[in-house]
Amino acid sequence: MTRVSTAPLYSAETIAIGSELLVGGRSDSNSLFIADALAAIGVEVRFKSIVGDDEGDIGHALKIARHRAGLVIMTGGLGPTVDDCTREAVAATTGSRLARRKEALEGMAARLAQWGRVPNRGQLRQALIPAKAMVLPNPVGSAPGFMLRWRGTQIVALPGVPSEMRAMMEQSVIPLMRAHLGRSKGPRPQPVTRMVFHTWGLPEAEIDTKLEGLIPKRGPIALGLLASPTGVLVSLTTKAAGSKKGDRLPSLVEAVRQRLREWIYAEGHDTMEEVVGRLLIERKRTIAVAESCTGGLIGHRLTMVPGSSAYVDRGAICYSNRAKTDMLGVPANLIAQHGAVSREVAQAMATGMRERAGVSVALSVTGIAGPGGATDTKPVGLVYIGLDGGPGETRTKECRFHGDRSVIKQRAAQAALDMLRRWLIQRG
Repeated sequence: MTRVSTAPLYSAETIAIGSELLVGGRSDSNSLFIADALAAIGVEVRFKSIVGDDEGDIGHALKIARHRAGLVIMTGGLGPTVDDCTREAVAATTGSRLARRKEALEGMAARLAQWGRVPNRGQLRQALIPAKAMVLPNPVGSAPGFMLRWRGTQIVALPGVPSEMRAMMEQSVIPLMRAHLGRSKGPRPQPVTRMVFHTWGLPEAEIDTKLEGLIPKRGPIALGLLASPTGVLVSLTTKAAGSKKGDRLPSLVEAVRQRLREWIYAEGHDTMEEVVGRLLIERKRTIAVAESCTGGLIGHRLTMVPGSSAYVDRGAICYSNRAKTDMLGVPANLIAQHGAVSREVAQAMATGMRERAGVSVALSVTGIAGPGGATDTKPVGLVYIGLDGGPGETRTKECRFHGDRSVIKQRAAQAALDMLRRWLIQRG
């Protein structure tokens, strides 16, 4: 007798495919996006797997997932190269032959034509889709996805490129799953409500202390803390929003705001650079950045925001002492007296940049990112941030960060942007 999955459709598993995900250097961000998107329609991701580019391993992971999830979303392995074998693995596992599907071929050819290209032999493989599957169009890339039902489990295969996966989730998968859930018998799944607060300036343990006693244990609302180089993310999650048990959510949200008011810089999906960008526009200010240890990271983050040309004027990577003197006018004797990593030099860098750029405000960063360069009095992680907003509007800040070189650079950039954010709010 054939064993059929009894897992409800509102439980899900993600399978990230790609050998590069197993050897370090690249993380799987797709599963996090999928989990959030599914939670909004009441589908809970219960498991996550990562598999290399091996047809047998992919098939094995799919068989396991089928028994514990009503929905399996696979990402990766749909490209044109020989190591892209998700199509073959799904076809072999489900017993559905591969066929060149007209809609897949036409969609891929149309996309490539927009780029002035025609499908080559490898790309023609991308039009091979399991015969029983529904083709999912790719609105931003060339590789189509597909969806099929196998032994009671809904299987979705999407490209691994994050921008393509996200577009296909939003435009195809979520609408299809929402419609399917609406037709299904039994109780409707409850969408997950999640309020997110982004904080900077307090470690995870101190935030936990400030929120102590706020959330009842084993209640319908869960408190989550997640530390990263850009701060601590605080979340309130519930499936009971709108019910009597979930009525406490608005009051708890306000309580978190009150307890962490000084350290919350954003809510929801906003980033620090987006918050700063809006403040610069609202205050009609322009900015220039002089960076040493962050190596252009602050400028990169500011200009990742669409429309940032309205307020970002310029940036300079003044890494050497000579660059600080030549480009910003920092006196050589000031560097000799206090050292390049000092409060005095950070201030001189900010002032020099503002005067040369003619902007409203300038930021500067100088520090020791490590692993070398430290002294007995100036350890790895020592960073000075300077800000110059005009006469009488100068300030500096000393920070001491821990972590490797990359983490220190990220924390220094975040601290500099937060310093700018607070200054803009105070000058509002």
